[in-house]
Amino acid sequence: MRTVIKGILVAVYFLMGLVTACMAQATEKIEVPLTKPGQPGRLNINLITGSIKVTGYKGKEVEINYATRGEPHRPPVREEAEGLRRLPQISGLEVMEDNNVVTIRTGPARAVDLDIKVPANFSVKLKTINGGDILVEDLEGELGLNNINGNIRMSNIAGTASASTINGNIIANFRRVAANVPMAFSSLNGKIDVSLPANAQFNAKLKTDNGDIYTDFDMPVNKPASKEEFDRNGRRIMTDKWLYGKINGGGPELLFKNFNGNIYIRKNK
Repeated sequence: MRTVIKGILVAVYFLMGLVTACMAQATEKIEVPLTKPGQPGRLNINLITGSIKVTGYKGKEVEINYATRGEPHRPPVREEAEGLRRLPQISGLEVMEDNNVVTIRTGPARAVDLDIKVPANFSVKLKTINGGDILVEDLEGELGLNNINGNIRMSNIAGTASASTINGNIIANFRRVAANVPMAFSSLNGKIDVSLPANAQFNAKLKTDNGDIYTDFDMPVNKPASKEEFDRNGRRIMTDKWLYGKINGGGPELLFKNFNGNIYIRKNK
């Protein structure tokens, strides 16, 4: 099934037929023409349950492939509905395009896996909470990635990124980084593994509470002295656990923050 969307502002609601839990759901496809083909754009996605994959390519449209998982969640039958037959309802995927900004939303009842192609000069803002990873490849824009229970992976990126997850790893490979733009990577339970160009210039700010930090960059590290503060009950000492280092003379701040897991900062091979 293939549907082409036209227009500056468009909302599409696709009927997703109900299937039994043991049946595989076929992949559907939507093509979204852009208001300004060839110019930079942005993709916004906010999922409750599902995975997101976004790949940059040489085309001028946004191609959305999606598949739903199993039966949507249904609340228990209420007493007043006893003896009645439940009618199937629409479980929709909403896609809007406005001036090169493409927004995708789904209903909370069903998990969906998205596999999307965008022009390489797109920026993305992606979020998912349960049931999947975020994977971004071959993009040149600004990446804002947020996951709760899943990994974040970035490959062949030429731009900037802010990535955070609660339960998962962050793995990133940059072929080029934007000058004078800060970046941040944070995880609560998982490793952070970031590869950067050997000539990248930045100031590193690093901390892991239960883990180690590794790098093959020449990174002289400074650890500030403990900070002294006073409260109502007298003196207390607070230690600054952050490490600070300059790479290739320094530049914008790159923050690496972890709680349970190691941090790896590598030279791109």
